[in-house]
Amino acid sequence: MNKYELKKKKHQRRKMSVRNKIVGTPERPRMTVYRSLNNIFVQIIDDEEGRTLLSASSIDKEIRGQISSSATKSDLSKIVGKSIAQRAIDKNITKVVFDRNGYNYHGRVKALAEAARENGLNF
Repeated sequence: MNKYELKKKKHQRRKMSVRNKIVGTPERPRMTVYRSLNNIFVQIIDDEEGRTLLSASSIDKEIRGQISSSATKSDLSKIVGKSIAQRAIDKNITKVVFDRNGYNYHGRVKALAEAARENGLNF
């Protein structure tokens, strides 16, 4: 097993450890984050129905228009966090459970979470 397979296996273990404790309900859906090398994606999911209620990502056309060419990945995360919070409030979702998906609460994940909190989501 090379170091990349080992790293992926460790991430999967952390991810499942978090997911075993967190469940989204219709009253309090789960907000999950996926972080790729250059982009960030966030979804609000009702686990009881197995349905995605909302999503936002740094590749959405609406969000791409707000990004300057000198924006960092953390700046991008803040814009996505603000966008998901506004979309959630429009659909009368104010409380969510935050699923960091095995990523450390640091950097882009933290920037997204704090921006969502500042714009009205409670978690």
